[in-house]
Amino acid sequence: MTKTYLLTRPEHDDTMHYLSNWSKGTIDAAKKAGIKVLDLNREKATKKEVEGRLKDLSPILVVLNGHGDENTVTGHQNEPIIIYGENEKLLKSKIVYAISCQSAKVLGQKSVDAGAISYNGYNDDFVFFYEPNMISKPLNDKTAQMFLEPSKIFIETLIKGNTVEEALKRAKDKLRSNINRLLVSSEADANMVRYLLWDLNHFVSRGNLNATI
Repeated sequence: MTKTYLLTRPEHDDTMHYLSNWSKGTIDAAKKAGIKVLDLNREKATKKEVEGRLKDLSPILVVLNGHGDENTVTGHQNEPIIIYGENEKLLKSKIVYAISCQSAKVLGQKSVDAGAISYNGYNDDFVFFYEPNMISKPLNDKTAQMFLEPSKIFIETLIKGNTVEEALKRAKDKLRSNINRLLVSSEADANMVRYLLWDLNHFVSRGNLNATI
């Protein structure tokens, strides 16, 4: 049976624009691995579309780019798409990565309790810096790269058949490498170091660490 990868890529503000573009490479990686891709981009990143795909097509890997809080991940125009107490059961038998603020704090564990294999994300705010003059070319933004490339590594490590634990390790190793590179730089930005460390410490996994897609 062909494996399926679902991702949401809203682009209605600068943050979502960056996350969406940095997720593009994972689409190519999945296709090369023979994985079917359900790319819910821009106006398609809605609750109705997400729920329909989760119910009908049963993707094994689900990546949610969105704003969030401890109970919710949002999509296009900040519409709540996964909500604790309403539809987290749709994540049953899936490996999930939410690139959003806080959702791993409550929604993550409740999703696992409802049958998700693994829920990965952040138990507090997810923070990244970017260069405003690079907004039209987010993939060339070296500042944003330090924060967003680890997420790309996490997803692509799963796509290659590695465990959740290995994906988490490689992503965190990249964050540590970026922190160390800044610390030895003569132009180190203390705030960047602080928030790379913040993302490192708040990136968590709930559920089965040995799971693979």
